[in-house]
Amino acid sequence: MRPSKRAPDEMRPVTLERGVVRYAEGSCMVTFGETKVLCAASLEERGPGWLRGTGKGWVTAEYAMLPRATHERTRREVNSGKPSGRTQEIQRLIGRSLRAVVDLHAIGERQIVVDCDVIQADGGTRTASITGAWVALHECFAWMMKRSIISVNPLRDHVAAISCGIHQGKPVIDLDYAEDSAAETDANFVMTGSGGIVEVQGTAEGKPFSEEELLGLLRLAKAGVANLVEKQKQAIA
Repeated sequence: MRPSKRAPDEMRPVTLERGVVRYAEGSCMVTFGETKVLCAASLEERGPGWLRGTGKGWVTAEYAMLPRATHERTRREVNSGKPSGRTQEIQRLIGRSLRAVVDLHAIGERQIVVDCDVIQADGGTRTASITGAWVALHECFAWMMKRSIISVNPLRDHVAAISCGIHQGKPVIDLDYAEDSAAETDANFVMTGSGGIVEVQGTAEGKPFSEEELLGLLRLAKAGVANLVEKQKQAIA
């Protein structure tokens, strides 16, 4: 039995609430069970300097965990002078995931920055961030289209992410902290609404996992991402 009493293929309750930040061009509060992330998309009229003159825009992300998002207070990274390696890795993952489904030429020479701030962490903060960031980005593009800043929606597909792992010898989906900290294998899957794979991150914490186990986790992830995409569609309807 899982610590949460869920079935192996049962996800935590997921909510996606858009339009929660007054000043941001797009925003979404996403919850995966007890994990809560606030995503806000901001339009910047100037893109990165290295794209100047290309007619191409950029989508990037920043990720942070609030001091009391975890059981004990963590120091704000701004006070240490630079983000941790984990923070940099996660925000790059979020940016790559979003860019995989965006027509960057349709943005023009502008930049969209999606801030993902973890309010409460109980496992799966990066997967929740990606899923909620897509909704915030969709809202930002809708805001831009309404004001004739762009003529077409640059989004080509949905993108969402889910964690899967092997816990007590069994493949399970959407690990919370209790499972994540004790899992034999921990993996994150980023996939599009049409079923394309954007990124897979998988690590054996104990014994190596087999090809069959990896395929089993992939099957769980495909079903989980399909569920998340339906929730995204409901959120933006």
